[in-house]
Amino acid sequence: MPDVPDASPYDALLLLSFGGPEGPDDVVPFLENVTRGRGIPRERLEEVGQHYFLFGGVSPINAQNRVLLDALRRDFAAHGLDLPVYWGNRNWAPYLTDTLREITRAGHRRVLTLATSAYASYSGCRQYRENLAESLAALTAEGLEPPRVDKLRHYFNHPGFLDPVADGVVASLGELPAAVRDGAHLVFTTHSIPDAAADSAGPEGGAYVAQHLDAARLVAAAVRDATGVDHPWQLVYQSRSGPPHIPWLEPDVCDHLAELRAADAPAAVMVPIGFVSDHMEVLYDLDTEALAKAEELGLPVVRSATVGADPRFAAAVRELTLERAATERGGCPERRARGALGPSHDVCPKGCCPARVERPAAAGADSPYP
Repeated sequence: MPDVPDASPYDALLLLSFGGPEGPDDVVPFLENVTRGRGIPRERLEEVGQHYFLFGGVSPINAQNRVLLDALRRDFAAHGLDLPVYWGNRNWAPYLTDTLREITRAGHRRVLTLATSAYASYSGCRQYRENLAESLAALTAEGLEPPRVDKLRHYFNHPGFLDPVADGVVASLGELPAAVRDGAHLVFTTHSIPDAAADSAGPEGGAYVAQHLDAARLVAAAVRDATGVDHPWQLVYQSRSGPPHIPWLEPDVCDHLAELRAADAPAAVMVPIGFVSDHMEVLYDLDTEALAKAEELGLPVVRSATVGADPRFAAAVRELTLERAATERGGCPERRARGALGPSHDVCPKGCCPARVERPAAAGADSPYP
């Protein structure tokens, strides 16, 4: 008989994501959730909300998470992994607190969390952990005894994340006219963050940029191996927000496209390597704004797919789950990772990706919920 996958001591997996509106009436309340405590006036939120209204007030992220949730459940069942999978969001229904309440009332005591962010940073890791701590505190205040919650390691360099990205780039190159295909530049994009946040990302700082560069380098190499062409590439940034006097990571994707055109680059593929699925930042900032800029410049540009619910990514989540479970049981499982950085830590150490204002954060060495 084949070995039965053992996820113990974990008895549930939580898919934790950002959330997004699912209709016009949801847009401003959703943005109020996202920006709560920052004092942003409603008029500004309504202005930002126009991006959502262009798409009927619907963000694609919830639909994509439903597909990913189904993919995880089907993969687990197909491989004999008896582990229920739940879904909760930080900023919209299903809300994280409600999902953790459901998990608690179902009797689960050890929960492993998959965040839909592959990299280390405050907004991509610690803020998720802060939201977990807030929800656990809310359940405790209700008189419930919440479960212990841990978080899967960063998966930016796991084959199950990298391979779908590389295949998406190869497919997108095939959409370009043959005359410009081999000379196309690869434009790896991710969300810009303040320079200060990038400098402090990870246990020793600088992890956000370093991890993206490593992932981009690996994908470019895989594309070269698949096509026989060594495409020039660069990591660029998108979706900047905040006061203009605060330095954020650059160059901006639209500025970079203009630079490529000025340098007589024949074409480009935008690769949203910083995103697991199609956030509004992908649909608007890339598919709408950046592609319009490319058309204005006369530069042939296509955008490759995000990982989404690719079966290889679902399999990677299963592998990471079993890896972490074996580690918790005292084992030394294989920890697959490509590139120079190796597998990330399981437990975020104290001081990792610090916030401007210190808040409790679960699922780390400094968690108030052991």
